[in-house]
Amino acid sequence: MVTYTFIVNPSPEQIRQIIALYRMQGWWSQEVDDDDMVVRIAAGSHCFLVAVEGGEIIGMGRAISDRTSDAYIQDVTVHHSHRGRGIGANILKKIVARLHADGLQWIGLIAEKGSSDFYRHLGFNQMPDATPMLLKK
Repeated sequence: MVTYTFIVNPSPEQIRQIIALYRMQGWWSQEVDDDDMVVRIAAGSHCFLVAVEGGEIIGMGRAISDRTSDAYIQDVTVHHSHRGRGIGANILKKIVARLHADGLQWIGLIAEKGSSDFYRHLGFNQMPDATPMLLKK
């Protein structure tokens, strides 16, 4: 059975498992092993949700926001071995419900290549005349 929990202060074991998910998804390299960064990410997010089964974190997602009007969904992923079971959809639905409960109605995200159908199925639409942009250091 999968349980979904919002976390603020991850334990050392949760940190290890979250880093593993970031690496699995290709968002962090093997060189990134900064436990404190995970602590800061969780604490600084509007909300950080983990999906747990058998004591292991098998999925995660988070939202960042100004806590007043806008929010952005970030870092939604499910371990490859657990995909196709609706876990990612549940993560997204629970984050959106939390944001709505907190009074946030404008919720955006940037869908990675090949993932836009997943988000479309859950009610997200492409923003007309918008282009995602990134400033890298």
